[in-house]
Amino acid sequence: MPDSIKLDIMSDPICPWCYIGKAHLDRALEAHPDHPFVIEWHPFQLNPDMPAEGMDRRAYLEGKFGGKEGAVRAYAPVVEHAEKAGLKIDFEGMKRTPNTLDAHRLIHWAGIEGKQTAAVSSLFKAYFVETRDIGDHDVLADIADSIEMDASVVRRLLASDADREDISGRDAHSRQMGIQSVPTFIVANQHAVPGAQPPELWAKVISELREGAA
Repeated sequence: MPDSIKLDIMSDPICPWCYIGKAHLDRALEAHPDHPFVIEWHPFQLNPDMPAEGMDRRAYLEGKFGGKEGAVRAYAPVVEHAEKAGLKIDFEGMKRTPNTLDAHRLIHWAGIEGKQTAAVSSLFKAYFVETRDIGDHDVLADIADSIEMDASVVRRLLASDADREDISGRDAHSRQMGIQSVPTFIVANQHAVPGAQPPELWAKVISELREGAA
């Protein structure tokens, strides 16, 4: 198998396609435990102009999709693909659409401790399954605690401006590179794979990397 290969993932914790895309990737990696990927998650806000406190989800959906019917139509394929991936999403239970800058800061700090993927998984679960407001500092501190980070340190960092500009700058850099939607996966710094690809595609990529190394 080749030496480790970087897999960079541009994602947002409130993006349902990112949640589905991660589930597909996880399934492929479990089936190929000798895969070469070293994964790093990168910030990309679906709604960079969202107010810091987030907003009522119904108002957000009406603004984005022109009312409930438009939202139902837009989310129908999401529901279908989530079910196929064995994922539960409680759209009915979601009351707020958060600003995700602070969630991205948490993912960044988790990365310093080697817990980045655990943070991403916990954020997806908190938002899509438990319908918690992942813009709320108490919720983020609780998630940090659940993955054995120091919640009091995280809370203190969240109350400061630590890494705020860095996260916004990295988000802007991804857009300048031409990334317009997430998830986007970048293999070995050169091949961009957009969208929630099925596990079969990842199996193919892994086997091609193996053949290339051989």
